Amino acid sequence: MGIHGLWSYVASNSEFFSDLKLSRMKIIIDGNSLYHRLYFTSGINQQHGGEYDAFADIVHRFFDALFVCNVKPYVVLDGGCDYTNKKFETLKQRAQERIRAAHCSSMGSHGCVLPLLAREVFIQVLSRLQIPFVQCLSEADWEIACLASQWAYPVLTMDSDFCIFNLSAGFCPLVNFDWNRIKKCKQTSQLYIPAKCFLLDKLCRYFDKLNKDLLPLFAVMIGNDYININAMDTFFSRVTFPGSSNLKRDTHARIHGLLHWLSTFGNPKEAIEKVVECLHERDRDAVRECLCSSMKEYKLSASQLADYFTSGVSLSSVPRVMDVLPPWVVKALGKAELAPYIIDVLVLQRVFLIPQVENSRLSSSHMCSLPIRQVLYGLLLRAKRQSSTASGEGVAIKDKIHQVEEFSRQDVALKKSLIQAVVPASTESVLLENIVTVPASVCRQVLLETLGVTSSVAKAVPSHLSLAASVTSYWLTHSNPKPSLLHLQAVLLGIVYGELCRITKTADPAASHEDVKTTCWALQKLHRIPRWSLNVDVDVAHIFSQWQTSLQMSFYLNQVLRCPLQEPEIQWLYSGTFMHQMFRQLNSKATPESLLSGSALASGLYENLLTAVTSELPLDFFHPKKRGKKSAAQKKDSKSKMSKNESKKSLQNTDNRFALLSLDED
Repeated sequence: MGIHGLWSYVASNSEFFSDLKLSRMKIIIDGNSLYHRLYFTSGINQQHGGEYDAFADIVHRFFDALFVCNVKPYVVLDGGCDYTNKKFETLKQRAQERIRAAHCSSMGSHGCVLPLLAREVFIQVLSRLQIPFVQCLSEADWEIACLASQWAYPVLTMDSDFCIFNLSAGFCPLVNFDWNRIKKCKQTSQLYIPAKCFLLDKLCRYFDKLNKDLLPLFAVMIGNDYININAMDTFFSRVTFPGSSNLKRDTHARIHGLLHWLSTFGNPKEAIEKVVECLHERDRDAVRECLCSSMKEYKLSASQLADYFTSGVSLSSVPRVMDVLPPWVVKALGKAELAPYIIDVLVLQRVFLIPQVENSRLSSSHMCSLPIRQVLYGLLLRAKRQSSTASGEGVAIKDKIHQVEEFSRQDVALKKSLIQAVVPASTESVLLENIVTVPASVCRQVLLETLGVTSSVAKAVPSHLSLAASVTSYWLTHSNPKPSLLHLQAVLLGIVYGELCRITKTADPAASHEDVKTTCWALQKLHRIPRWSLNVDVDVAHIFSQWQTSLQMSFYLNQVLRCPLQEPEIQWLYSGTFMHQMFRQLNSKATPESLLSGSALASGLYENLLTAVTSELPLDFFHPKKRGKKSAAQKKDSKSKMSKNESKKSLQNTDNRFALLSLDED
């Protein structure tokens, strides 16, 4: 959830923490906090669309550090967005911030941009290392707190809500978790990870033995991601806290003063009555009810995750709004075999499309994958459509069921669009509730028809690259701007490079070939160019971003269809810095053949990929026939019109980028 300003306040007070030597114990990990932290603090390039191989390596090293210290991790991941809509405005604000961060990064400034498939890479590493993990159906904070309370294990997170939950073992902030600096205990010779642990008892003692039951009230009054009561401004303007004269401007002073003030009460009921006394009489009942109901968000109960981790029992406590989901879907969501995106479509019919580093003057790169999303929506929402028809609901309601609200980028503003679901003829026999019984051949046909390719494309390459090859063929015909031959060659060389890295780092028999290792090392020289020496070309980035959006949505559609094509390991498919550098090399007259000349295996794979993805393209796809020559007068007139149009477009783009400061929901 997140409480405004609380983490920075707590972090500045060492009295609230104890030193912890993490060794020979169990720990519960907030998965979303962890993968964001690892990506943003490990020096990974964020301008070129994702360094998935480097990220996977960092995740590996993190868990290796835990294993070395005999620490048993349990990872809990967020599911879909808050289905109560309490957090909707916060989600829109954060989406707008991500758009601006991506835009700043595209212009050469610093901006934290998480690439589209980082979460999928993280989950694939967890599966490969056999680390226990679960994906919740909604946000995970409360579930994590319930599990930590029941098991009395510390939580590893960066969420300030864990300063409020009553956890006996406390929580370890990721910012103080030195996992890459393992130490040895002098007394026992055991290895440990140095960490800081926040303990609620320490905070309460600091504030004159503050009653822990008052902390949920504190969180609601200060404001969290779910609630921000305007009437609290009236309260803060009418109450004087000792030593806190600048409450309006200084968040820390407001937090400190409120905690001191609450410490004078014995229980929440007394404090709430004192709060409402300070408000206008017309607001009192509503604020009292709001405070009491919002505090319940922090009340813990027995955890359903305990049985999931110990006995493998499927998630049993499903919110009523999700009761309509087929059992196989709930089970797959718990195992993270379906993405949270699927929950948002099924439950909310609303999604946020993640912005990337691209050309902000062009349409969002997510436009490329729109046809895939429409088929995905059709598959997911057909059950709702059929139930509405059977119940005789009105046309307006049925039309709404056909649609999904998408929030995406338009210039540098957040834009809402209503996207119509599509049900192709090939999906008529494929219903969400019975997909597990549909033959794989039928599901494969649905996937390939959606991508506009035949089975020959998927069969022409190794099975673990079938989805990537099919996606690449789709990308060539659906991108705008259209990829050039050099863009295609760079993407295919990136896939080949990833395959060389995979076979040299695994037990693959091909790794014994010396030419594979030699070619892999030669290509790695291009991959290791310092990130500051390669500025982003936003037009090239835009083309590659379209490839990634196509891969992301094909990946999700493949999952919903129960993986008729083998699920690829994302870390070996895309490395942004490498692909951008490949494009530069190719643009400087290098050829794929010269770059791969040292390995027959690599050259063969490249040729197979190239043949597969271009086999169904027109012969002149990359070199369209030239039209007849224009006269000098026609050229002059055409040039004049183009200049005027570009000038007008430039002015419009400038207005759009810098004048649209609020969210556009038209």
